[in-house]
This record gives sequence, structure tokens and C-alpha cells, in this order.
Amino acid sequence: MGPRIGSADEGPQMPDKDPKAVMGTEATPGGKASPDLQDSRPSGFHNIKSFVLCHSLLQLAQLMISGYLKSSISTVEKRFGLTSQTSGLLAAFNEVGNTALIVFVSYFGSRVHRPRMIGCGAVLVALAGLLMTLPHFISEPYHYDHIRSEDGPQDSKASLCLPTTSVPALAPSNGSCQSHAETHHLTVVGIMFAAQTLLGVGSVPIQPFGISYIDDFSHSNNSPLYLGILFAVTMMGPGLAYGLGGLMLRLYVDIDRMPEDGISLTPKDPRWVGAWWLGFLISACVVALAAIPYFFFPREMPKEKHELRFRQKALAVTASATSKGEDSPSEQSPGESPEKQGGMAQMAPDLSVLQFIKVFPRVLLRTLRHPIFLLVVLSQVCMSSMVAGMATFLPKFLERQFSVTASFANLLIGSLSVPSAIMGILVGGILVKRLHLGPLRCGILCLLGALFTLILSLPLFFIGCPTHQIVGIAHQPTRPFSGCSESCSCSSDNFNPVCDPSTRVEYITPCHAGCASWVVQEAVDKSQVFYTNCSCVAGGGPVLAGSCDSACGHLVLPFLFLVSLGAALSSVTHTPAFMLILRGVKKEDKTLAVGIQFMLLRVLAWMPSPVLHGSAIDTTCVYWDLNCGRRAVCRYYNHDLLRSRFIGLQFFFKMGSLICFALVLAVLRQQDKEAESKAPRSSPGLEQQLLVAEPEKKLENSRV
Repeated sequence: MGPRIGSADEGPQMPDKDPKAVMGTEATPGGKASPDLQDSRPSGFHNIKSFVLCHSLLQLAQLMISGYLKSSISTVEKRFGLTSQTSGLLAAFNEVGNTALIVFVSYFGSRVHRPRMIGCGAVLVALAGLLMTLPHFISEPYHYDHIRSEDGPQDSKASLCLPTTSVPALAPSNGSCQSHAETHHLTVVGIMFAAQTLLGVGSVPIQPFGISYIDDFSHSNNSPLYLGILFAVTMMGPGLAYGLGGLMLRLYVDIDRMPEDGISLTPKDPRWVGAWWLGFLISACVVALAAIPYFFFPREMPKEKHELRFRQKALAVTASATSKGEDSPSEQSPGESPEKQGGMAQMAPDLSVLQFIKVFPRVLLRTLRHPIFLLVVLSQVCMSSMVAGMATFLPKFLERQFSVTASFANLLIGSLSVPSAIMGILVGGILVKRLHLGPLRCGILCLLGALFTLILSLPLFFIGCPTHQIVGIAHQPTRPFSGCSESCSCSSDNFNPVCDPSTRVEYITPCHAGCASWVVQEAVDKSQVFYTNCSCVAGGGPVLAGSCDSACGHLVLPFLFLVSLGAALSSVTHTPAFMLILRGVKKEDKTLAVGIQFMLLRVLAWMPSPVLHGSAIDTTCVYWDLNCGRRAVCRYYNHDLLRSRFIGLQFFFKMGSLICFALVLAVLRQQDKEAESKAPRSSPGLEQQLLVAEPEKKLENSRV
């Protein structure tokens, strides 16, 4: 009978076999030789290194398409009239399909053709990306003004101050809203929610099946290196998503159907909508291309026999020190039960679906009873809630608080915050490895990281810009006041902001500034619209089309520098917290405990946090745009209130993480005291022997 595939300790048992013979016997179920196997499939797909390369590229593309919506969240709000609460729910909706199916991955993991399942999941992800672009193609071209004139640009004559007696009073567009418009809005929103759900479903098999496939068929000493390469490449995905968003949002949304007379908007105009859909189209094509090789990889491939040479040199130095007390799977006694050797991962293939469903709640409750596991997961829930809210709405916050363009905000985040977080994760892993940190010292490192992250968030409350002085809105939302422009036929739902550069006063339309005429000044690279004869402006104008530039826009770089530094410090806790989880549960429950951890993070953090942050942002709005009688996009926010609530919510989650890590440290100290008190008192001669062996014991106990 041929050897079984995937066992960690069976690779070295066949040193004298010809590699071609091994490939012919091991690549087929049951170990039977298949002489035509090498002729029917390319040899490159029987190499685990090829799989690592393909999987790194796929996970990079998958995270890029998953994170792209966060980079264009404010643009999608303006294009389809969504509140921040709705857009936050949309951003979190891909976790719904993911969470519903992730538990069963551990059951079906070894029963299916894993490469093909990964390929099918990638195809679903690509289809989800294409589905996200569908609202752009089924919608009418974007009109950046509710009221349009037939003989001029959208925002010219329709927004001027015209005497009430010379033109009929303009009925609000809300009163003439037709039922098909609302139906179209619901259809568009439903398509985006369905696409996000499909994106979550398609992402389920990609990472778990890929990691297990690499671990099964790579050399035991090469597996950590391959996984490290995989994670390092994958972590660049969110940064590329923000970078792609920064590039695409510079282009106008209707670049494929530009109006004949052109547009007079610039990316600095608050009504500008970038080509948000183009990034989804590009990402979907990349994912589809990355999915092709998975349909050619075998279900099982020959296990890698040789250790990489530079890995051999690196491990030769530490081989003697790590030979004692090492807890590798190959050194376990053959008499141990399958539950002790692999836990639920080994039990799952032998259980039916009903048995697996019955076993899972029992193991879940047993795992949650471990205080270290529960506290560390709660701290990670707080930290993940902070990260989810920041990743979703930080571009919009920078855009509104410092009056920067959406493109510039995304480029800043992609080049500063994301690399800082990646660097923090790497530093945390290096500290754990180099310093041989035990559970107690891992807890101290997590506590210090959370403490410094909390301290760095305090100055963020005071770095920001005040709210513009805006004419045309009152303290009550959506209720314009009448002043010098009361003789004009100003629409109540028009939005075409203009700025008086001398006083930095902003008007929501030229009509509210009392402007009676307009002029276009041609420049080399763009045209600029000015409004003149403005009765509400000192000297009669002129006023400049667009919002006023912020007087403190230079503060965006110090603000983002502190955010990036805090992201790096909080990311330092990632690796030591993960090691605390692995050491906080029984050995037979480790595999499922990690799955429970990610499930709780999705349910308690990644799903509710964007909705919570979006709701908090909506409460700071002072002027809503109405569409068919409902709240659409917010045009103006109270900047001070927006900053205090957004940063305050981040501060709350950071405080929760700090408290949980403090409790973890207290429990670890208590466990050490109990262990010392239970140790039997020994004679003086025995104490001297223990003192001699103490350094070796410390080294062994501190190894994580």
C-alpha cells in the first residue's frame, strides 16, 4: 500500500525512491501509480513553490478588491445618495457571507479538491467585483445639480438669482419625485449589497485552504518561511487598494460617457464624483487572472523533501539549543490519540456533518472558559473595531476635516498608514522571536503597545479645522434661511457652493449669494467659473465656484503621522496576542480556537463597527441633501463635533483593549503565583541542583 499524503512525518521515509516514481504514486489517491500523470499535467503545477507564488498573488488581489470599497466610500455616498450608516453597513456586509460559512471550512477542508475550491472562490470574488460595477452602467449619467438648464451647463444659469416675478417658482425636485426613481435607488443599493455578500462567500475558501495546502505538502522546516512570504505579500493588498482608489478617483465618474459640452468641475469641488467603478473592474480582472492556475494544481502533490539551503544554514546554529523540549508533531509518541495530535483538525475528517455540529458547541464553550483566551479575544475585538472604523471612514474624515480631495486622502493612507501597520506586525514578530518572550512578557508587550497607542490618540482631539462659515443653512438641518436673497427664486434643494475669497464665507448656491451673472475664465489646464453681480457679497463679488479652501489643510500630515504611528504601535501587539491565544487553550483545541477567534472578530468587530462609526458620523451633519423626501448624502458637517465623536469612538475602543490586556497580565501573574505556591519545598541540596538548572528551565519555559 502506498504512503499517505500530507503526513508531517512520512516524507523522510522514502530517501531512495526515484522522484518520478514518487510523483507517480503520491499524486493519485490511494497511492496507485499513474504513468500518464506527468504527461497530462505540467510539472510546474506539482511544485509547492509555484503554489506559494500563485496564492500570494491571489490573496493580494483578493484583499485589494475587498479594501477598494473603503477607499471610495465617500464617492459612492455622493453618487447614489447614501448616508454614512448605510455605507458602513455596505462595507461590513461582506462579513455576513464569510461568517456564515467559515466554520464549515474546518470540516470540509480535507474532503475536497482544495486548489479547485480556491479557484471557484476566486471566480466568485471576480464576479462580485463585476457586479459592483453594474450600478454605474444601469444608472443615468451623473448630474451634479438637481436643477438643470437646457441652454447652459448644469450649474450655471439654473443657480443664479432671478427675480421671482420674472420666472415661475421652481418646485422642489422632491415634490416631483417619481416612483421609478425610488425603485431604481433600491435596485442599485440591493445590487451592491448582493455583490458584497457574494464577495464574502467567495473569500471563504481562499485563505484557509491555501494555508493548509502549503503546510501539508511543503517541508516541515520550509512551511513557516512559505507562510511568512504569503502573509508579507498579502499585507500589501490594502495599501494597493488605497493607492488604486487614489488614482481612479482623479478621473470623472462618467469618463466612458462624457457630456459633449464637458464639465466645469474639478476634483476639489465637493460635488466631484470620481470613477469609483473603474477600480472594481480592474481588481476583478486581476482576481480572475490569478484564479486560472488553481484549476491545474493537483488535489495532492508529492511532499517537498528537501529543506531550502539558507534555511538549513539558519537552523544549524540553533539546532542544538532547540532539540530539547521541542514540541513538534513528529516527536509525539505514536501512542497518543488523534485528538491530542491534531485536535479538531484531525477529528473533522472522521466525523459526519451532524457529529461535527454536535461537537462544535462543546468545544466552543470549553474554549471560552479559558480566561486568557477570552480576554485576549476581547482585546482584539476592541482593536479590530478601531481598525475597521478607521479603515472605512478615515479617507472621508480627512476629506471633510481638512478639505483635501478623496484622491489625495487615499494616497496618503496607502503610503503612510498601511505600511506603518505592516511594519508594526513585523516588529512584533521579531521581538517575540529574538527575545524569546514567554506568555508573561508577551502580555507586558501587548499592554505597552495598547498604552502608547492610547496616549498617541490624545493629540488627535485638537488637530483639526473649524467649520466653514456657510450662508444658506440654519441651525436646523436642511432649512435654508432667507436674508438678502429672499427676493431670488432660490431652490431649497440645490447645491452649487461658491466661495467669497476675501472673507472665506461660503454660500450653498450663487443664488444665496445674490449673484445674477456668471463668467468662465479659460486657463491653460482648466476653466474656472466666476459669479458676478452678487448682491449679498460686499462689493458685488465676484465669487469663485466651489468650496472655500481650508486655512489649516497643512495639518493633515501631522494628523496622519500620529495616526500611522499609533497604527504601528497597535500592530506590534498582533503576534504576541496571537501567541497568548495559542498558549491559553488546550493543545487539542488550538486549531478550532483560531477559527473561533476569527469568527468572533468578524461578528463582534468587523460587522458592527463600520455601522457604528457611520451612525456617529451622521449625527454631526448640519445640512442634508434630500432625495425623494429621504435623507441622502450629507453636504456639511460640524467639524469640531465630527472630530470629537470620530476620535472619541476610536479612543473608547483603545481604552477597552488596554483594560483587557491589563486583566490578561493580572491573570498571568496570578497563575505564576499559584504555580510557585504549589511547587513542593525541597531540601538545601536539592535547591542547589535546581539553581544550577534554572537558566535552562527559564529558556525552555519562555520559548513561545
